[in-house]
Amino acid sequence: MKRSLSLSLVVALLLPFLLFGAQKASAEEYPFDLDAKSAILMDASTGKVLYEKNADAALPPASVTKIMTLLLVMEAIESGAVSLTDEASVSEAASKMGGSQVFLEAGERMSVEELIKCVVIASANDAAYALAEHIAGSEDAFVGRMNERARALGMENTHFENTNGLDDTVTSHLTSARDIAIMSRELLRHPTILKYTTIWQDTIRDGAFTLTNTNRLVRFYPGATGLKTGSTAKALFCISATAERDGMHLIAVVMGAPTRDIRNAEAKKLLDYGFSAYSVYRAEEEPTGTLRVTGGKAAEVALSKKGISILLKKGQEKQVSARTVLPKGVAAPIAAGEVVGYVEYTVNGESVGRADIVAGGDVERVSYWDLVMRLLLDMLGAFR
Repeated sequence: MKRSLSLSLVVALLLPFLLFGAQKASAEEYPFDLDAKSAILMDASTGKVLYEKNADAALPPASVTKIMTLLLVMEAIESGAVSLTDEASVSEAASKMGGSQVFLEAGERMSVEELIKCVVIASANDAAYALAEHIAGSEDAFVGRMNERARALGMENTHFENTNGLDDTVTSHLTSARDIAIMSRELLRHPTILKYTTIWQDTIRDGAFTLTNTNRLVRFYPGATGLKTGSTAKALFCISATAERDGMHLIAVVMGAPTRDIRNAEAKKLLDYGFSAYSVYRAEEEPTGTLRVTGGKAAEVALSKKGISILLKKGQEKQVSARTVLPKGVAAPIAAGEVVGYVEYTVNGESVGRADIVAGGDVERVSYWDLVMRLLLDMLGAFR
């Protein structure tokens, strides 16, 4: 009993120090907090998370929803299902959308490209609805595709009920900061979207209607590339802010900030932190010798090391070591681009990335008749 009492006393005395140590470690990991319900900072290239706060909380996203809408539009364009020059007809339902809009009229026709600009720059709910109908036939069908795409991307805390984020009548239109970063990263895989997300002001209807970007960071934050803002009474103020500097593309998501200015300031804080604390280590694609081939029409195959970009804490880029891992040989057949080895990059013994080593060409397997011909040629050569 005395031993148990002594142990309890020791734990009680040490507990404040243990808690202080945990708080200190957390503070060192993230040197600031944000005035928002949730947030995340992600590297667009690797998906590496650099900061997070309640990142998996399912919350109303307001017009940040339109990132998924735009992703499906860009994928439809890339697949050839629609084109930027297609003329979409505005339905009665689209013309009656509330909130932010460009006042589309029933029967009006507008190109897909113009509608994309309206969604990206002015966050137009009517334009998002018109795009959904043009691509899927109805908003309901389009929303079904949005949820399918979310599941395919592994967005575990997301459920969409419309294309625009209006939440007055919905019951479970929710997503998380992490899921927003995931779909933002996927949208950035379509470089064409940056043509629109970086615009501060533009016009439609032959200059009769001016569009001004709801994302002020596009104008005032160096390197800003987009991406989408949103606000409602339920969601408060949200943003997925993207910026690129020195080859590093970051995604800063803020959800549930109390005001627009605080939302923008917190997004800027996240981006500033990422650019100041991290850097990109690059190893370019390059030839890397040859490898012996057994049983092939050629005795060896040329090799090429793939390029790689690795996000590291500032200063670590000078501590990178590389180790090549290759077999002594490979058996034919070998196809061009086939992975035969890799280069592993480490910092202080910890792996931080791998670059594949691939075959630079095809090497077919030698056939029976090839062997016969070789033997005959060798014999003829011996008689000369």
